[in-house]
This record gives sequence, structure tokens and C-alpha cells, in this order.
Amino acid sequence: MKCAYLTVGILAGAITTGAITTGLAQAQTPSQDIIITRQAGFDLQQGAFDAIDAAVKAHVDVKPFEGAAGGIVSWAKQIPLVFPKGSETGHDTKAKPEIWSDSAGFAKDANALAAAAEKLEMLAKADDASGVADQLKVVDRACVACHRGYRVRSAN
Repeated sequence: MKCAYLTVGILAGAITTGAITTGLAQAQTPSQDIIITRQAGFDLQQGAFDAIDAAVKAHVDVKPFEGAAGGIVSWAKQIPLVFPKGSETGHDTKAKPEIWSDSAGFAKDANALAAAAEKLEMLAKADDASGVADQLKVVDRACVACHRGYRVRSAN
């Protein structure tokens, strides 16, 4: 069972980091749709979070999930860059206008997520399962805080 979680952790970290890097490189070309890139980045962030959460709940070593946490860190640092002016609509975006009218506040929330995820990464590296469990709650609160101010609520 630990081997399965090890594989999931390594894959989640590698996929998250690779996809974010690829997406951001493509996002800089005029033909790339930045909204699709950011939606994919958030999906990958959620997948990394869920993988770490599953490991904690299964009471397995969390050290293999250092890469997944690092992927969240990398993505969080890029979040403000994938919301350029002109990307306010399309592709069922849930972005609120406040992202652009309060870009400093939006960047502050993204930085808070990055800081929380950096601590999560450090705790995973130390294989501190209890610390990771507690820090996941901090990461989740950072996500919720940003969603409250900058994301349209889903209808469901």
C-alpha cells in the first residue's frame, strides 16, 4: 500500500510541476488560451492537494508527497500571471472582476497560498504526517479565502 501512495505522490508532483511549467510556457504564446491554462493549473493543484490528503488519511509516509506540495508552491507563485487583462471572460471562467480591480489583494492571497504550501512542502520533506495534516488545513483556508473574494460561486 505504501508503494502505491509513493507512486501517486511522485506522479502527482511530477505531473503538477510538468504541466504547470508546460502550461506557462505555452501561455506566453499568442495562440494559447490563458483561461484554459489557468483552469488546468487549478485542477492540477486540487489533484496534488487531494493526493496529499489521501496519504494523510491513509496514515502512510508523507515524504513522497513533497513533490506534490512543491507543485502547489510553483503554481501559487504563478497564479497572478495567468490572469492578464483581457482574460476576464470565456471558457466558463469563474474569475470575478475583483481580480483585476484589486490585483494587489489577489496577489496577496496567491502569495499566502504559496507560503502555506511552502510550509506543507517542508513538512512533507521531513515526513511529519501530523504537521502535514495540520498544514493542509492552512492551505485549504488560503484557497477558500481567495475563492471568497475572487471566484464566482458554483451554482451547485
